Amino acid sequence: MTAFTHLFQPLRIRGCTLKNRIMSSGHDTTLPVDGTVNAALVAYQEARARGGVGLIVLQVSGVHETARYTNHVLMATDDSSIAGYRRVAEAVHRFGTVLFGQLFHPGREIAEADGGLLCVAYAPSSVPNERFRVMPRPLKKAMIDAIVHGYGDAARRMQSAGLDGVEIVASHGYLPSQFLNPRVNLRDDAYGGDLDGRLRFLREVIFDIRAKVTEDFVVGLRISGSEADEQGLTEDETLAAVSRLDDSIDYVHITVGTSASLGGAIHIVPPMTLKTAYVVPYAARIKRQARIPIFVTGRINQPQDAEAVIAGNHADVCGMTRALICDPEMPNKAARGAPEDIRACIACNQACIGHFHKGFPISCIQNPVSGRELRFGSLSPAARRKKVMVIGGGPAGMKAAAIAAERGHHTTLFEMERRLGGQALLAQMLPGRAEFGGLITNLQRELELAGVQIHRGARVDAARIVAEAPDVVLIATGAKPYRPEFPQEGALQIVDAWQVLRGEGTAIGQSVLIIDWRADWIGIGIAEHLAQQGRSVRLAVSGPAAGESLPLYVRDHSAAGLHKLGVKVLTYMRLYGSDSDSVYLQHVASGEAVVIDKVDTLVLCTGHTPVDELSDALETLNVEVRVIGDAASPRTAEEAIYEGLNVAAEI
Repeated sequence: MTAFTHLFQPLRIRGCTLKNRIMSSGHDTTLPVDGTVNAALVAYQEARARGGVGLIVLQVSGVHETARYTNHVLMATDDSSIAGYRRVAEAVHRFGTVLFGQLFHPGREIAEADGGLLCVAYAPSSVPNERFRVMPRPLKKAMIDAIVHGYGDAARRMQSAGLDGVEIVASHGYLPSQFLNPRVNLRDDAYGGDLDGRLRFLREVIFDIRAKVTEDFVVGLRISGSEADEQGLTEDETLAAVSRLDDSIDYVHITVGTSASLGGAIHIVPPMTLKTAYVVPYAARIKRQARIPIFVTGRINQPQDAEAVIAGNHADVCGMTRALICDPEMPNKAARGAPEDIRACIACNQACIGHFHKGFPISCIQNPVSGRELRFGSLSPAARRKKVMVIGGGPAGMKAAAIAAERGHHTTLFEMERRLGGQALLAQMLPGRAEFGGLITNLQRELELAGVQIHRGARVDAARIVAEAPDVVLIATGAKPYRPEFPQEGALQIVDAWQVLRGEGTAIGQSVLIIDWRADWIGIGIAEHLAQQGRSVRLAVSGPAAGESLPLYVRDHSAAGLHKLGVKVLTYMRLYGSDSDSVYLQHVASGEAVVIDKVDTLVLCTGHTPVDELSDALETLNVEVRVIGDAASPRTAEEAIYEGLNVAAEI
């Protein structure tokens, strides 16, 4: 019996009924390759429907040729798109899940163009986009009419394919929002001026859709409760617009942020440093005056959080998109009263939105099956039960052990330390990254459910392996800090990131220089950690920006944190040498010397080197040996967990 009585209450919206209040909101997957729904996207959405979600909203579909804001956007501009939409509708309807499409035009928010060429972007007025540095061309009346009709035609195609409704995307500074925004819409015709004029575009869109679909077809609106930017829509402006529209739409879906600026875009997929459910107050304010259902999305990653939102009458439906990427079975687990079995999202952004920004298909660092359903969606039981020995209890070893045991192998995990987790234990100690420790909790639960035998505090050598007589040995012994060779004179305190977090050695000095070779979360995290303690911190990164290798929204939010703490960032720097109170750097592009004086402590965030003393020693044994994770090559938790899954799936 579920404890989430409000979350699993059905909701009737026009011609369809949601079986629960959990929504997978529209999000880019980068799975489509030619603008149409393909088998990979169908399998991806089918997995979420099988997992029990009440509503799936497909990723955006362009309504006009000028809506191609990326090279992999779905397009609903001609009837050839119908077959793909029909396939995904049939797949999710088999599980009682309702399916909506997203109708989309980005306006000036064009992220990329075909073949690397910049395209012409269109907007209400020639007001530039800051983030993508786009200067749009003002829309003429004929093109406005064509785009309006494009919305209606796209909705008609989706209904003919069997979808239950559509959602007009007016959130995050996209075209409908640009018409609403008086700082972006400077028109002096019928589409500008006062609120009624700025609403004209949306009203025409809604009217055209209604004229082309049947009475029972749902038409909703997604809009930012605030665009969280000085030039964006304010909370009051959104409230005023929604209050004038709610007699013509079936629901309003509230989120926060805008694509138009780096600071506003953070909220599109908020990182773990932002509070859970922080968007709810924006939805609650609109809920208090609205006559239609209110949906809300933004850092709602646990069913207990969603239950509280619904029970408090702050919203009617909760978008839990990353939670469903991380664990598509989350609704079913919550419904059967097993929330402890849910693999909770940690909002790392690394393989979901992080992959999208790199142009790769969506996935999840904790659940590499996401986006790879055609390959890993149904792992077969092992043809022959083997004795599998996993050495190392970090993310790679934990995942490998859990999957091997699930497939029927007799699996034992050996960890040298008293606690499982590897470097994730250190990652969770950094400012704003405590949630990263959830990765360990989730993997430990997977080990328990799979029945893996675990030996903690167990150091393994070749003799131990011979005594255990396994069929397969998986070496996942991780990595250790890499200390580069460089000239040193004097007694400058030099420590690595691990020593800082563990509090090893003497106290850190007041003036700190951090050498950040990877430009990832470690250098930034150590800088924040020490600056919050009142130290003067300088961060020297080897690339053009701190956090260069991080997912964009994580990077930008971290950059804001460094700025507020007064951390000075030095870019294009490599370590050259040190003396008693100075560190010598070299500009990696110009080759010129840079001297940093008055340094008390030098902190090395210079990467890692593999720990693998066993694989060579096992070459003469008649046993299959695989090296995975950082023991093979130091990278991130994403590669470690993926390799754990991949290797265990092959055994």
